[in-house]
Amino acid sequence: MMEKIAICPGSYDPITEGHKDIILRCSKIFRKTIVAVSNNRRKKPLYSLEKRMFYVKKVLGDIDHIQIISFEKLLVDLAREAKARVIVKGLRAISDFEYEFQMAQINKKLNPRVETMFLMTNPKYAYLSSSVIKEIAALGGCIEGLIPAEIENDIIESFKNNKFD
Repeated sequence: MMEKIAICPGSYDPITEGHKDIILRCSKIFRKTIVAVSNNRRKKPLYSLEKRMFYVKKVLGDIDHIQIISFEKLLVDLAREAKARVIVKGLRAISDFEYEFQMAQINKKLNPRVETMFLMTNPKYAYLSSSVIKEIAALGGCIEGLIPAEIENDIIESFKNNKFD
């Protein structure tokens, strides 16, 4: 019998309540959930990889069957190395589906043994994205309830001090 392992990849710049919701729901379906924080050099995250990892660990690090790692390789290669057969992605809207559907097809071509599973976001997080969080925080708006409480003060302070590493 194969181990039931799933990967929840993302940049998590920073992790939001929507991300947390998808990851926790995934962790109820699979024996082990790997939260894979992307270090994609083509993207320009606001927070350093180390800071994004710190935030994800602060939010989810106490949950036994959730493993938090970083990666900078093809997702299907990470899945093969981790013995994961499923990639789990959250969907907020049709626009997310179009992009994620294309990525799922590419991943299937690269490794036919890896499936992609889509989880629909909780409607209360459908409008939420890391970009929206950063915009609100940069302008001094209230981010309470948009990001996990464990990191709310960290995010506010990073914008007050203009320090993101």
